[in-house]
Amino acid sequence: MERLRVASLQYFIRPVSTFDDFEQQVAGLVDTAADYDCHLLVFPEYFTTQLLTLGDMQLSIRDQVRRLAALRPRFVELMSRLAQDSGLHIAAGTIPEVDQDTGQLHNDAYLFTPTGTWGIQGKLHMTRFEREEWGVTSRSVLKVFDTTLGKMAIAICYDVQFPEIIRAAARAGADLLLVPSCTDDRRGFLRVRYCSHARAIENQMYVINAATVGSLPMVPAISLNYGQAAIITPSDVPFARDGILAEGIPNQETMVYGELDLNLLSRTRSSGTVLPLLDSERSQELAASVRTEVL
Repeated sequence: MERLRVASLQYFIRPVSTFDDFEQQVAGLVDTAADYDCHLLVFPEYFTTQLLTLGDMQLSIRDQVRRLAALRPRFVELMSRLAQDSGLHIAAGTIPEVDQDTGQLHNDAYLFTPTGTWGIQGKLHMTRFEREEWGVTSRSVLKVFDTTLGKMAIAICYDVQFPEIIRAAARAGADLLLVPSCTDDRRGFLRVRYCSHARAIENQMYVINAATVGSLPMVPAISLNYGQAAIITPSDVPFARDGILAEGIPNQETMVYGELDLNLLSRTRSSGTVLPLLDSERSQELAASVRTEVL
């Protein structure tokens, strides 16, 4: 596909009384993206924590998160159906999942297609609160999804701060990097945002960041959210002057969308003002030759 229209959410998390309340909010956003003739819609990390408000809030947060994981089959059925009904590819944020073999808890992102198939990318690096307070364990496999829209990878929030894995995805052919995030303050948000720009520049790829906004005061680590959705481009003459194709107003419930030119991306990788993806082969050689010199 040469050109595709993508949408990214500043998703407002709020308490819900029933799963149907959650479904109505999600379905309304999918319908809006379809009305805008989008091909891809990106939800943020942990937007599914809304569903924690359906359970016993007096339980420990570790037990609550595992109860949320029990809703995964219903969540998958909902998002798969919405992708098929709308004709959209939906990067459906993340939901916790318990490994049936090991009992370990993971934070997994789903990518649904209009044909009813889906792929899963687990989070590869845990933040401290996930590891220490929620008991979430890292996954260990990076995937590049080959879709009818092109090749794309998913870096879940903290994962975007590790350039090595994104460079590996770019070398495997990924043109799009989807970054579902959930951050509680401006500093955390800016770590994700600045690194998203860096990944777009050094890999000459489009980066789509979706973020949570709103609050769940009764849920630790989700009690506050600071977020701003954005569609980020490489920094070169044919693209947006500041490398931002679209962005929302911070902390407001909204959707941003824009059109991506994949042919332009390909041309820039071979004939741009600078060629960081191509030249990265030399940087690998230089990294292997590093030495310490005492003065």
